[in-house]
Amino acid sequence: MVTLSYAGAQSSALTVADNLFAEGKYSQAIDAYKTFDGDKTVDYNIAKAYVALGNYDKALEHYKKAVENEPENALYKYDYAKRLMNSKKYEEASELFSELINTDYRNPNYHYQKGLVLEKLNDSTAQNRFYSAYELDPTHQKAIYKLARFHLVKRNHEASHRYIDKGLESYPNNLELISLKAQNFYHQQYYTNAIPWFERLIENGERSEMIHELLSVCYSENSDYEPAIEQRKLALAYNPRNSASLYVIGSWYQRLGDFANAEKYMSQAIALQDVPLNEEYRNLGTVYNRQKKYKEAIKAFQTALKEDPSDVFTELFLLRTKDEYYEDIDTKISLYEAFIKKHNEHRLSDFAKYRLTELKEEKFNKKD
Repeated sequence: MVTLSYAGAQSSALTVADNLFAEGKYSQAIDAYKTFDGDKTVDYNIAKAYVALGNYDKALEHYKKAVENEPENALYKYDYAKRLMNSKKYEEASELFSELINTDYRNPNYHYQKGLVLEKLNDSTAQNRFYSAYELDPTHQKAIYKLARFHLVKRNHEASHRYIDKGLESYPNNLELISLKAQNFYHQQYYTNAIPWFERLIENGERSEMIHELLSVCYSENSDYEPAIEQRKLALAYNPRNSASLYVIGSWYQRLGDFANAEKYMSQAIALQDVPLNEEYRNLGTVYNRQKKYKEAIKAFQTALKEDPSDVFTELFLLRTKDEYYEDIDTKISLYEAFIKKHNEHRLSDFAKYRLTELKEEKFNKKD
């Protein structure tokens, strides 16, 4: 009777400890569990409580004891291995997962977890474990993602699509696989095919600078500049000082004929950059010209030439702008003569020579 009474008290006290754990009173639960002696579940429960508290060293200590007390308990060994991996003790975790695989080879998650550890160890055989997990369970979403991503990185697009499609059969709303699908089409330059997959991500609440940026490129490749601009602006919201995005938006406005906005975004982009910007300033000058802002265009072309004095194209753009802006015909003639003298052997001099002839004829006709 005494033994039965003691066993009942122990059982009741264990229930109290379990209840404390369930209520989130982890420190109290640990103290309660530690009052037991000889119960093989205690160290495992204490380990879980320490994990909940974020004390992973103590958790590992008690997981190890739990496994030593019950070396055949696969659950204890599995949780211990995962905690070792999370604590970056990859070699030890790898050994435990190997033991689990040897015990139950047909458990797909053992293979998957072993693959994760091998990845951390930069072991290329990780993909073999992911493939084993997939073979054992063709609906294993995490293993499918690893395989699909591996083939995407290797640019084996057909294989990547095959795994993605298989995964989406069992889980059509797997956003990770949808993202890989969009990226596959993007890198294949199948921009029209990529668009609905990127849009699907956004519809499901997945928004990031990369998603909006890649979708903007897809639209632009189809010459759909208005949605391209909209998406690039959404990308810009994550990094407002991204000069590349600002400049791209400006260039798309230029193609739409909206030169005021083209000027606005190109100017902002240039102001943020500290690299040679001759091409950017040249394009800005062109935008000014389209708005007949010749004075501003001249300044932009002059700045472009300071960035790259050897840029003959910009010199000609500057010359043509001065041709439009200046009224004095003799000044125009002297500018063209100077350009031809400097670049007589350059193919652009033919245009300058033709325009010089026109100006001289115009001057002659005015005399008459």
